[in-house]
Amino acid sequence: MSRIGNKPIPVPANVKVRFEGSIVHLEGPKGKLQNELPAGIRMELVDGHVITKRETAEQAALHGLVRALVANSILGVTEGFKKELDIVGIGYRAEAKGQTLV
Repeated sequence: MSRIGNKPIPVPANVKVRFEGSIVHLEGPKGKLQNELPAGIRMELVDGHVITKRETAEQAALHGLVRALVANSILGVTEGFKKELDIVGIGYRAEAKGQTLV
């Protein structure tokens, strides 16, 4: 039983989710993405949440993976990509000045 695969994915109000066969189309303020679902995995939109279901136990390895990929795609079309750097400890000669790293 996949714990991650069974978790519903909340869909923000500004994201449009559309299913066409085995392809999930996502459209949000930051762009459009699409993910292809492997055979035996299906998704449905229920009360503003995307639910991932598998047909047989053979797809157990892909169940959580597909759910994570679609959840990350939803995050990508809403917030986009960002990279954060944490400098922890001593011995580094780095200093943040505004938006630049010196």
